[in-house]
Amino acid sequence: MPAAVLAADAPISSAGHLQLILAALAGIATVVLLVAAVRLHPFLALLCGSAVLALVAWIPGADAITSFTDGFGTTSGAVGLLIALGAMLGRLLSVSGGADRVVESVVGRMSARALPWGMALIAALVGLPMFFEIGVVILVPIVVLVAQRTKTPLMLVGIPALAGLSILHGLVPPHPGPETAISALHADQGYTLLFGLLVAVPTLVISGPLLARVINEMVPVDAAGLAARGTGGARATDDAENSTARTPRTGAALAVVLTPVVLMLPAAVGNLVLADGNTLRSVLDVIGTPSVALFVAVAFAYVVLGRGSGMTRQRTSDTLGDGLAGVAGIMLIVAAGGGFKQLLVDSGIAKVIADWATDAHLSVLVLGWLVAVAIRLATGSATVATVTAAGIVGGLAATLSTTHVSLLVLAIGCGSLFFSHVNDAGFWLVKEYFGLSVGQTLRSWSLMETVISVVGFAFVLLLSVFV
Repeated sequence: MPAAVLAADAPISSAGHLQLILAALAGIATVVLLVAAVRLHPFLALLCGSAVLALVAWIPGADAITSFTDGFGTTSGAVGLLIALGAMLGRLLSVSGGADRVVESVVGRMSARALPWGMALIAALVGLPMFFEIGVVILVPIVVLVAQRTKTPLMLVGIPALAGLSILHGLVPPHPGPETAISALHADQGYTLLFGLLVAVPTLVISGPLLARVINEMVPVDAAGLAARGTGGARATDDAENSTARTPRTGAALAVVLTPVVLMLPAAVGNLVLADGNTLRSVLDVIGTPSVALFVAVAFAYVVLGRGSGMTRQRTSDTLGDGLAGVAGIMLIVAAGGGFKQLLVDSGIAKVIADWATDAHLSVLVLGWLVAVAIRLATGSATVATVTAAGIVGGLAATLSTTHVSLLVLAIGCGSLFFSHVNDAGFWLVKEYFGLSVGQTLRSWSLMETVISVVGFAFVLLLSVFV
C-alpha cells in the first residue's frame, strides 16, 4: 500500500511510518551526497532529493509534482521578494559608500578596547536589511582594513562582526530564514520580531566580543598580510566607480539601514496593545509587512544614497539591478527547499514526527532545534534547515500558543546555525576573505556558529518560561 499523499488526520500504519522515515532519510541523504560529493548545485540537488523522497514514499508522480510546485511557489512568494529587495538595498549601500560611511564614523570614535563591541554593533546594523552572504561581502573587507589600521588581531574584530551578521540572519525578520519559518508555521510577525531581538542581543554579546577573546588565543591571525584581499575584488571596483560621487552623510546611511526595522517595530507593538480590527493596527500591519518595509527602504535609498550621492538616475537604477544578479541562485535554492519541505509535509512524514514527539513527550522547542541541527549538519544550508525543519514540526504548531509558535521559529533558527562546515557557502566565504586554512576556519567560524546556536537556544528556552 503506497504511502502517497496523506490527509492530515489519516492514520498511518507502523510499516507506513518506517517507509516515510526511510523516504525522508533517503531524500536528505541524496541532497547531501549530491552537494558535498558530486558538487552539484544545491537547486538541482534539492530537485533530485525531492524525486527520491517521492519514489521511496510511493507518492504518485502527479501528486508529487503538484506538492513540490505548490511549496516552490509559496516559498518563492513569501521569501523571494525579500531576497531581491535586500540584495538591491545591499548593493546600493555598497556602491554609494553608505556602508563605509557608517563603519568609518563609528570606528573613528572607539578605543581599541571598545572596537570588538563596535564591530558587533556595526554588523548588526548593516546586517538588518541584508542577506548573510551580501553582508559578508560588504563588511568583511572593511573588518580587515579596520584590523590593519588599528593593528588589532583579526579575530578580535572579525568574530564580533560575523556573529552580528549570522545572528541577525538566523533569528530576526525580515531575513529569509525567519520569514520562511513564520510563513510555514503561521507565526505572528510582531512577536517573532520582538522575541528575536530579545534573544539576539545577549547571544551577540556572548558569541561575539566575549567569544572573540577565546578564539583569538586559539587562532592568532595577523591582518597585515591581507592588504590585497581586504581592498580587492568587487570592493575595489566599487571604490573606483564612486570616485566622482559624493559620500552620503552618516545619518542618511544609518536611516536607510534602519528603515525596515523602524517600519516593522510599530506593527509589532501595535499587535500587542491594539485590538483586532483597530484601524491604526491595520495600517501599521500593512506598513510593517517585511516586503513593504524593504520596498520603502529601497525607495528611500534610491533618493538618499543614489541620487543623494551624485549618481545619475540611470546609474542608480543599474546599481539596483546589479544587486539581483548575485541572488538569483539563492532565490531558486530557497524556493526548491520550500518544494522539498512541502513534499515532506504532504507525504505524511511531518505527521509521523509529530506523533513520535507527542508519544515521547519531547518539548516541541527542543524537537524543532534538534531537527534543524540535523539538517544544517547534513546540507550546510541554514535556510534549507529552517525550511525543512519548519515543515517537519509544523504539525505541532497548532497545539502551541501564539507566543510559543514564535519561539518555535526562533528555536528552529538557532538550530539552523549549528556548526557550519565544508558544505556551507558561508564557511568558504569566511575562509577566503580572512585568508584562513580549513582548520583555522573550523576553530573560529565553525566554533562561533555552534556557540550562537546553543546560547541562542538557551535564551529561547528561558524566554519560554515567562511568555
